[in-house]
Amino acid sequence: MINFLQGDVFDNIKKLDDNTIDCVVTSPPYWGLRDYGVDGQLGLEKTYQEHIQNIVELFRAMKPKLKDSATVWLNYGDSYASTVNGTKVKDMKKSLQKNRTSKIKGVYDDRGFVDKPFSTIQGSLKPKDLVMIPNRIAIALQDDGWWIRSEIIWHKPNPMPESTKDRPTSCHEKIWLITKSKKYYYDADSIREPVAQGTITRLSEKNLKNQKGSTRGNGGMKSNGNMKPVGNMETKNKRNVWTVTTKPCKEAHFATFPKDLIEPCIKAGCPENGIVFDPFGGSGTTGIVAKSLNRKAILSELNPEYIEIAKVRINKEFGMFK
Repeated sequence: MINFLQGDVFDNIKKLDDNTIDCVVTSPPYWGLRDYGVDGQLGLEKTYQEHIQNIVELFRAMKPKLKDSATVWLNYGDSYASTVNGTKVKDMKKSLQKNRTSKIKGVYDDRGFVDKPFSTIQGSLKPKDLVMIPNRIAIALQDDGWWIRSEIIWHKPNPMPESTKDRPTSCHEKIWLITKSKKYYYDADSIREPVAQGTITRLSEKNLKNQKGSTRGNGGMKSNGNMKPVGNMETKNKRNVWTVTTKPCKEAHFATFPKDLIEPCIKAGCPENGIVFDPFGGSGTTGIVAKSLNRKAILSELNPEYIEIAKVRINKEFGMFK
């Protein structure tokens, strides 16, 4: 089951029943980066303080809808303070009339989004400053009573090229694992990783049990007893750096989640037959992954054209919404 709620996200959250959502997986519009061409959109606040406060208010609105055991996986990328640049969506629509790549009527190549619809040089933010919005959001949510359980690095091996010559090229975004309660649902076994062959070889040494206080086995720290393997020999607990390539989506030309990025969030953070909610449903990837993993999904989306894109993609996967 995949249900869509079209309209303002705060209005749509009110339509949800209390204590029903098992998991939230979402990526809200990043502050000052893109104009999605819809009035009232999040991300176009004139100051980052306003944007962060709106994110906090969004989480407050979601809180009663979440089960106490719920997990929230919040993807957010950073940016650098700069002046206005880029091409407005309305201008892109004119230039793309003759060369459209989307099969959905009224939807255009959104790669022409404004990079900075207004100057993000303000307050203490100087030109070229890293804004650090993901961290500021996490701290604000922590201050508002949420548990910040993990800072996950989404490593992109195929990042967008950058012309900068005075800093490293950015190739990562962050995913925050956030919870409503101290105790929550988390299936670590469902996302365990393979153990490297070198580790298997080391843990298979015949004299492992005799390596008492071994600096080799404990990274330079003394042990309180004989060494022994932790867990099994084939898998290990998932680490907090996830290497996932970005992938094109021919139906949608705006930013889309890779399926491989969402899958571990839902596997670990939502029980089977549970409900996954994405307040910024976009092209529907969260719903596609949720259904493929035998979970239900509710997607909220402000732009009706994006819902049409999502339905086309879901039809290709599951034959729904015909």
